[in-house]
Amino acid sequence: MQFSDAAGQTLDLAAQDGPVLINLWATWCAPCVKEMPQLDTLAAELDGEVRVITVSQDLRGAEVVGPFFAQKGFERLEPWLDPETALSAQFTPEGALPLTILFDAGGKEVLRVAGGYEWDSPEAIALIRQSLAAK
Repeated sequence: MQFSDAAGQTLDLAAQDGPVLINLWATWCAPCVKEMPQLDTLAAELDGEVRVITVSQDLRGAEVVGPFFAQKGFERLEPWLDPETALSAQFTPEGALPLTILFDAGGKEVLRVAGGYEWDSPEAIALIRQSLAAK
């Protein structure tokens, strides 16, 4: 599955070489917005171990995501867009956000967290590392 950012750069999820944590979120989702700075911290903490990818499910795409990212000043997160909500359709047909899925280096799902979570906590970091080690 491929996504793009406002500048037209594309990201192919299948082409990632290593573990990937994908977070589906939207600017209108309060628990999602709360998680974003935590995910930014998590991405720094797990740099070199796990790539943290946030994919907006906002129908208005870059129109709302760009200003959100500009205001928040994230250091690690990139504003990937899915205005057609293809990921939501595939992983959470009921449309519940946020949804976070951890895939191992082979592309196998090893962890799924529906709803808000404290991603910058020591428990979250341990859970991610344990999930990847439990192959």
